Amino acid sequence: MIFEIIDKTGRKIKLTKEQWKHIKREHPEIEEDKIKITLQNPIRIINNGKNKHFYYQYFKYKKLPSSYLRVIVKYLNGSGYVVTAYLVKYIK
Repeated sequence: MIFEIIDKTGRKIKLTKEQWKHIKREHPEIEEDKIKITLQNPIRIINNGKNKHFYYQYFKYKKLPSSYLRVIVKYLNGSGYVVTAYLVKYIK
């Protein structure tokens, strides 16, 4: 377990070692503290209707055009698990 945190809505969300390895391998620019900030204080949360929620936060990256961090969380039996996190240009 990398961390367990309470999100803005009061739900518990976990980031496992396995998912952190995936994020670092596929998206090395993503930092753990930025995932925590996004979960605790998102500018928007979108429910896709399939037990997944997209959390967004704006961060300024000097060399990257994409500035919104999207953290995807899947909920199973009331518990949230970070699936992945990556940068996007727009909230959608």
